[in-house]
Amino acid sequence: MGAPPGYRPSAWVHLLHQLPRADFQLRPVPSGFAPREQEYQQALLLVAALAGLGLGLSLIFIAVYLIRFCCCRPPEPPGAKSPPPGGGCVTWSCIAALLVGCAGIGIGFYGNSETSDGVSQLSSALLHANHTLSAIDHLVLETVETLGEAVRTELTTLEEVLEQRTELVAAARAARRQTEAVAQQLQGLAFWQGVPLSPLQVAEDVSFVEEYRWLAYVLLLLLELLVCLFTLLGLAKQSKWLVIVMTVMSLLVLILSWGSMGLEAATAVGLSDFCSNPDIYILNLTQEETGLSSDILSYYFLCNQAVSNPFQQRLTLSQRALANIHSQLQGLEREAVPQFPSAQVGNFHQLVALLHCRGLHKDYGAALRGLCEDALEGLLFLLLFSLLSAGALATALCSLPRAWALFPPRNPSASCSGSRLSEPLLPARLEPASLLRSFPGCRRRPH
Repeated sequence: MGAPPGYRPSAWVHLLHQLPRADFQLRPVPSGFAPREQEYQQALLLVAALAGLGLGLSLIFIAVYLIRFCCCRPPEPPGAKSPPPGGGCVTWSCIAALLVGCAGIGIGFYGNSETSDGVSQLSSALLHANHTLSAIDHLVLETVETLGEAVRTELTTLEEVLEQRTELVAAARAARRQTEAVAQQLQGLAFWQGVPLSPLQVAEDVSFVEEYRWLAYVLLLLLELLVCLFTLLGLAKQSKWLVIVMTVMSLLVLILSWGSMGLEAATAVGLSDFCSNPDIYILNLTQEETGLSSDILSYYFLCNQAVSNPFQQRLTLSQRALANIHSQLQGLEREAVPQFPSAQVGNFHQLVALLHCRGLHKDYGAALRGLCEDALEGLLFLLLFSLLSAGALATALCSLPRAWALFPPRNPSASCSGSRLSEPLLPARLEPASLLRSFPGCRRRPH
């Protein structure tokens, strides 16, 4: 198999491709890319299910930790105003976890951009390949129509003009028959005409899916960023209600992070299997969808010396026929020579260049580089983001309840300046009568 120009499977592709795979019965599954086989689908689902297992273990650990914190903490002594030991460490560990989550968000934005760039490169390669195939069909159709018009008008008129000269009429008729043969030969060069698979439609579908994928990740990243920032604000302001709301939101984002991690892991593993040897799968799929012969597909996808050009014979015969027509018409009277042979030389050379495998094979290599290098690298960065996010949010969920338990209680009457409402207005052991007797002018007069 000939590797496309500029594409070599990366180290990440080899590493992910060598990971063991198993189906639901834990039986080994080959690492070859076979998305239609049930065993391979189960292997990818099992990779995604590992993230679900991680989510379950995280929720169990958080629940056990919070139950132990709520039910097994020692009672505070009455009148204790100082925070329990280790309270500052709890708050700072929560802040550190949130900062790690913010760093993971930056990694996620970079990974999302890299994935989008890779898919955009894939779409651009498909559009350029569609332009090349359309140009081949259009050029063949235009050349055949021009030759047909020349047969119907110019060469037929030439025979009528030279009717009195038998040798010239024979040359004109031979040129007309060869022109019809060239037109018939050229019709077979439009190999993509009538094929149900359109690279343009594939590029539009890929761009449509990528647009919504990119938007979904941007919303997830912004949601986690807002959760981290508002949680830090709640810790700084010691706002209990804000911390409680952000704790609930952190639990939601934790579930989304583990879900995205499973999707990213399964996609990265499947993409590495495809990128390790893409030629076989692409050849089989394209042949199944288009119905083209394997000779044509192998020539364009492999483009090496081991595969000959399937159109070479047609091109050689057509070129010789055009040269023969031109030489035959050179012997006719100058004023009667039609101009179509010289007009078709430029089109024929352009058609030969377009039919060469270099152009389409270059687009194939660009599509593989975009998908297997940039897009795969972006997926790995998104996987790292999800891992950091899940770890940071799990740590924050364990620390936030202990952090808000250290917040001082808020007294709504404490804002009244000059009053000490927290203390009793009268001494507890001082009766009103004794209070009055303590002032000389307030003694009772005898009746």
